[in-house]
Order: sequence, then C-alpha cells, then structure tokens
Amino acid sequence: MKLNCDLGESFGSWKMGLDEAVMPHIDMANIACGFHAGDANVMFNTLSLAKKHNVEVGAHPGYKDIEGFGRRSIAHSEQEIINLMTYQVSAIFGVAKTLGVTISYVKPHGALYNDMMANAEVRHAILKSMQAINHGLGTSLKLMMLATANAEQHKNEAKQLGVELLLEAFADRRYTDEGKLQNRKIEGAVLSEQDMLQQVVNLQQNGQVITESGKALTIAADTICVHGDNEHGVAQIKQIRAICQP
Repeated sequence: MKLNCDLGESFGSWKMGLDEAVMPHIDMANIACGFHAGDANVMFNTLSLAKKHNVEVGAHPGYKDIEGFGRRSIAHSEQEIINLMTYQVSAIFGVAKTLGVTISYVKPHGALYNDMMANAEVRHAILKSMQAINHGLGTSLKLMMLATANAEQHKNEAKQLGVELLLEAFADRRYTDEGKLQNRKIEGAVLSEQDMLQQVVNLQQNGQVITESGKALTIAADTICVHGDNEHGVAQIKQIRAICQP
C-alpha cells in the first residue's frame, strides 16, 4: 500500500513537520492549501520538493482556521463548503501547474475530514464540490476518505456525482468495532510503536485491523496515513515503508 502524509503545514516563520526528511520515504503528499496552514511560499517549496522526489500530490483543504490548525468544526452551508473547497483546491492546482506538477486527489484536513465522515450533509457538499472542481478544471481528482465498514455506501454516494474515492487506513490509531477511529481522548486510541507496526503488518498481509474489542475487522484501504512531525515519526515512516514496500 502507498504511504500518504500531511505536509506543507508551516506558515511564515512557524515551522510544522519535517517535510524534507519525510518526502523521500512517502508516495503521496497531502499539501496544505492556506486555510488551516501553509502559505504561498510554503506551497511552492513543498510542491517543488514533491516534484524532486517524484511523489504524488494531493490538495489538503480545511476550514479557515489558522489559529486552531483546522481542528475545530465550523458550521457551513452546503454552498460555503463548496466555495471553500473550490477556492483552496484551485489555488494549489494553479501553483502546481506553474511547476509542472499534477494534483491527482483531494484529502480534507482535520475537522473538515472528521465532519465529512460523521455528517452525510457535509460529505455530500464535499462530493458536490469535487464534481464542480473536476468539471471546471477539466480534471478527475479523487477524494480520499477513511476506509470504514460503510465504504461501499460511500463509493455509491461518490459514484452518483462522478467522483472516485481513495480509501485510507491509519497506521497509529485504534479502530472501533464500526471501523471508525477511536477518539484520541480515550486511553490507547493512539497506538504504541509496537502495536502500530503490527497493525501495518496486519493491513498489508490481511487487509485487517484489530478493533477496540479485539475483533478482526476487514477494511479495503488503498493507502496508509503516516505522520512525520518529528525525528521519531520519520524513523517510524521508514519502518512502515519497509513493511509495505519491501
């Protein structure tokens, strides 16, 4: 499975993540579009870095919430969600084009991602934005979302609007029996390094995760999300890559 990672999330003099250390070890870079993080300079630099390492690029739009890093839900109408998605994806699409880089998918960030998975109205608005963006830009961008037990339902929803999905699993998160991510506030929701690596092995070999109750749950994931916020995280990515792409 391909490894994807959120990058380009620095802003001005504020530094977030170790993009230069991470980029050589991943397959897909989800690059911030300026609303939750990132700016014009960071976007140019991160896209150039992805091009250098031949890494597939996706737009990573979020709520307009620099102060909260896009982790706070903000109520929006359907049209407002379509507008914020279109604005951000169009920005990175245009910058990428000047650099000869192709944007191939979109992965919402933070609270927008969580709301998409939990709220059918938000998900429908995001899918409608993808339909409009693809039509307007003449592209066929895919939408990345969590691989859950409802994956077929989500695929059918997307298909009705002509959108293709990419389904992702998380290397370091505990799953509920329903195939959702366990709330971070619950002890054990973020896996230890040993459990994380075992989960990656299980996903790679069996397409399964072990849930909070010990149940083996099959999920059809195309990609695994990894995090490179610090040097230890980069070392973990190297271990995960060795498992997924020996």
